Formats: sequence, C-alpha cells, structure tokens
Amino acid sequence: MKTPARIRVRAAAWTWWSLLPTLLAGEFSPPPGTSDGFAVPQPGRRFEFPRDHGSHPEFKIEWWYLTGHLYGEADRRFGFQATFFRRAGPRSPNDNVFTNTPTLFDHGELHLAHMALLDVREKSFIYEERLNRSGWDATSSTTTLAVRNGNWSLRLGTNGSPPLFLLGSIRGETAFSLDLSPTKPLVLFGENGISRKGASATASSYYLTFPRLQVSGRLTLDGREQAVHGQAWMDHEISSSQLDDDQAGWDWASLHLNDGREIMAYRMRQRDGSTDPFSTLAWVDTQGQVTHLGPAQFTWSTLRTWKSPDTGGVYPVHVQLTTVDPASGQSVRYLLEPLLPEQELTGKLGGVAYWEGACRVLDASDQEIGSAYLELTGYVGSLTERFR
Repeated sequence: MKTPARIRVRAAAWTWWSLLPTLLAGEFSPPPGTSDGFAVPQPGRRFEFPRDHGSHPEFKIEWWYLTGHLYGEADRRFGFQATFFRRAGPRSPNDNVFTNTPTLFDHGELHLAHMALLDVREKSFIYEERLNRSGWDATSSTTTLAVRNGNWSLRLGTNGSPPLFLLGSIRGETAFSLDLSPTKPLVLFGENGISRKGASATASSYYLTFPRLQVSGRLTLDGREQAVHGQAWMDHEISSSQLDDDQAGWDWASLHLNDGREIMAYRMRQRDGSTDPFSTLAWVDTQGQVTHLGPAQFTWSTLRTWKSPDTGGVYPVHVQLTTVDPASGQSVRYLLEPLLPEQELTGKLGGVAYWEGACRVLDASDQEIGSAYLELTGYVGSLTERFR
C-alpha cells in the first residue's frame, strides 16, 4: 500500500481527504516521536534478530499475538489465543528515559495478557486476562523474545532462533505447552515493515509476522492431558499510536488457505462506519512473498452479527471478503464463518472488550478451504485512549 508524502501537521483542522493528492507519492517522513516523547516507526530501519523479536521500551504500545487452530485425539478441534501486551509508562520531563527503574515492582510499565481456548465439540469458550506491573511478576526482554506474565510465557529457543515455546493456562480449567516452528520466513507488512493505520503521521506500527507456524504440544483439559497439533499465526506490532481521533476501531483477519498461502486484512473503521483509506489486505504466497492491496481492491462485508449478553456489543462475526487473487488475476470470495459465535473477551481488566474468534474459511461454493482468526474491536466503549 502506498504511503503519504511529507506531512507537516500545524493544526488539527485538516482531514484525511485533504491529504489525498499526496497519498500516492510513495514517500513518508514521520515525526521522530509523539507529543508525549515516545518513538514513531521510521523508514529505513534495519531489523536485527533476535533483538527485534524482543521488547522496544522507547515505544508506547507493543504486543505479541498468537492465534491458531489445534486438533487433538479423534480430530477434536480447538481454537487458541495467547497475547502479551506491553504498555509503557510516562516519560520523565527531564530526560529521555522512563521514570521507572528496575525495582521489584515497576510502576511505569504495564503488562496485560490474554489466554483463550475454544472447544468446538463442547461449544465452550473460556478465557483469562491478567494485568501486572513490570517487575517480579511480568517481564519482557529487550534482547530476544522472552515475555512473561505470571506463569504464562512466550520465548524463542535458547540460541535466539525458532522454534518458539508457549506456556499458558486458563483459570485452572486448562493448560497447554506448545512448540511453534515457522514453515515460512518472517514477513514484514506495510511499506518496509511500517504499517500505516491512519492519516496522522504517528498512526503506524512496525508489523512483523510469522504467518504460518507448525504447532505441536500438550493440552490439559478437564483433568486429562492429550497431544495436540495444528497451525498458528503470530503478529508482533511495535507502535506508539494506532488510531486517529476519527477512527472507532478495526476489523482484522488472518487466513490460512489450504493451498499454502495466507491472507492478512484489516479494515480501519471511521466513527461514521465508513472504511478508512489506510485499510489494507495482504497476500502471502507459498514462498513468503507479500502482495499488498489497498481498500479499493477488496471489500469487507457483514453477513451476520452476534450481540454479547455481557457487554451489549454487537459484533459482525460472519464476514465476506472479496478481492483479487494475485496468482490468477481473478476475483475471489471468501466467507469467514465462526466456529462459535460466543468468542468475546470482555476486557474487565484491560478496559477493552473485543471479539477474537476461530473461523472456518469457505469459498464461493461453500467448500471449506482453510481456517482463520477474526478480531473485532471498538464495538464496546472507546479505543482511542488505549491505542494512542
């Protein structure tokens, strides 16, 4: 997706359409930081691994996001989510470091984590949320991928390279230990890894993804342990501002197609319900090469909604994606059908309720051709304060 030319914001009176003549110029010169002193993604960054799999405390918001489908004994099917969030504390007015210091309990940085499991056979969805200060009970390494919240953890192998190892549990009802091995190289979404989310020059993230992970491990459920296998998707986003003032939230999807390709799509929603021009869809081919398409090249349509009895949120959980297949040049239509409508996380700790659900992917003839995860945010309360 093309990015805007140099933008100098001197007043708040402009709107995204006033920038439209520059949106196709292919240049982007963001400010070095936000008004509260946090870094903004810059063009030309050279990522270094394993360091860039780890934490970036100069940015305000960061997350490591795993979603996937698992199969157990007798092909019993599950969906799982494991997410580790880091949110920085305030900057000191006198220097360029955080006010927090490495003490037993760090007051500056907060770590939120979510774990969820869908049991398709039992039509059961369970989840747990945790919120801890940085320190004794929550950490994130700045040298490699090693994040922890209580006894939940996600880390790279000891040599700083895949596979990844995930340990999780949910309210004493289930526990899992999973090994995740990439079957494709890491991909960067956006322009050289910068994913624009809005017209504001600060509304962007570094967006790094393992689009297809082979999963194996153990799942304990109802007091019984079983071997599981499947595949997963992992996002790592690094940002200081994800939303513009006139945006209400986003709809996001990751698709694993049976032909070995993946699709990532997000629709940034304006407060009036329209689609923001910084929405995008990206194809990942069998070799890991990415093709980006702008909002004029795909449609995201709601087929059915589900209303939460807990929050009152009305979520568009059954979705149709229509776009052009870059391999054939032909129009294609995919239906994302939830394996269970009830897959909402109510946000009682983090303050943000959202829907994150396992789906099957159907083609135009209603044949199941893949699996997906769908994320729906901004349907309950306001996200602006949380993601700016």
